[in-house]
Amino acid sequence: MQLRQLGRTGIRVTEACLGAMTFGRETEEADSRAILERYLGAGGNFIDTANVYNVGASEEILGRALGARRDTIVLATKCRMPMGGDPNQKGASRRVIREQVEASLRRLQTEWIDLYQIHCWDAHTPLEETLSTLNDLVREGKVRYIGASNYTGWQLATALGVAREHGWEPYISIQPQYSLVCRDIERELLPLAEYTGLAVLPWSPLGGGLLSGKYQPGEAPAADTRAADTTPSAVLMRMRIQEERNFAVAQAVHDLAAELGKTMAQVALNWVLHRPGVTAPILGARTVAQIDDNLGAIGWQLDADALGRLEDASAIPRGYPYDFIDWIHAR
Repeated sequence: MQLRQLGRTGIRVTEACLGAMTFGRETEEADSRAILERYLGAGGNFIDTANVYNVGASEEILGRALGARRDTIVLATKCRMPMGGDPNQKGASRRVIREQVEASLRRLQTEWIDLYQIHCWDAHTPLEETLSTLNDLVREGKVRYIGASNYTGWQLATALGVAREHGWEPYISIQPQYSLVCRDIERELLPLAEYTGLAVLPWSPLGGGLLSGKYQPGEAPAADTRAADTTPSAVLMRMRIQEERNFAVAQAVHDLAAELGKTMAQVALNWVLHRPGVTAPILGARTVAQIDDNLGAIGWQLDADALGRLEDASAIPRGYPYDFIDWIHAR
């Protein structure tokens, strides 16, 4: 795999990141370890998890599986989502961040976390409280860098401004949803990340499986698919597979994959891998076969004709004020 800079830091990460959300839930520990070995064997060095993934089980499996190799890995995790029924077991307050970073360190069996991310904007905690706490963790050496996930453009820009105002460590990355069926970040987040030098780490680059051919129009999701469970991501997935546009995009991916002798997943991932501003999409696999398929997206690139077909099929309206600004600039 090729190496890319992690934003404006001196850290280099591989062009694809291994996501461990399935570890300990859809994927038992033995298969999780096999997926990890496949990824590391392909040259990967960047792994992403979160405290909430299977209520800590994902971090625990990674901690046991990495062992002495931990020093060679750029390890990312997150906090913010509920870790229990107590109202103070969620959010991005000083109390929650402090408790959860210590718990993640124990589960991951490490003394530091390379990239510690706030999993989603927290409207109930002052931004200064969140950012000052993260700054302290960097100063203490428990965290090397900090990032955000699931922020809007104004939220991310505000966070960068507050950090700059106080001389605190800034976010160096954003982890947004991005795929051919979800291109919304092209309006605000991608331009902001490019302008400020933030790393972009897309999650769900296969549109929750829709771009792998897993779902068909008018059919209920199979019981063993992610869209069939009760998690928030499953609800989002069920909404997505009700939209005709998304199946039109999937059909374009299918047709192109057939022409190229690639799988749908490889074509969809390759598109994200080479989007301007993207650092490393997150590969999420439930099986060894899936990670092998995903790794087949690396080492080649779609040509201009293929890119044009995919982007035409998946285009989203720019809307106001973007269209107006473009019109003014063109005059």
